[in-house]
Amino acid sequence: QVQLVESGGGLVQPGGSLRLSCAASGSILSIYGMGWYRQAPGKQRELVASIGAGGSTKYADSVKGRFTISRDNAKNTLYLQMNSLKPEDTAVYYCNSDLRDSVYRSRNNYWGQGTQVTVSS
Repeated sequence: QVQLVESGGGLVQPGGSLRLSCAASGSILSIYGMGWYRQAPGKQRELVASIGAGGSTKYADSVKGRFTISRDNAKNTLYLQMNSLKPEDTAVYYCNSDLRDSVYRSRNNYWGQGTQVTVSS
């Protein structure tokens, strides 16, 4: 069984920083693309940033220059460094991973349970 567990969310003042982590564990054979999504109250879930197996990255226009996505393949861990946070960044942040499990050798998409980020003074 595969699990994605996020951590690092919390309450921060505007202009502050947070670092989110997402640890993938379980019967994992290979991890391909990974990404961070967020969902604010009353809004659809949206892609924040993604990173390919080779390290190529993409960002939503709203976070470019402020957020940095990275991954540690040896630890099966995904990160999101968030700087210059704004109230509009407030949302539940979800980790997503495209991976192949080692039991059935099937490739599927997995989601974490989400971590709340609140930007407020």
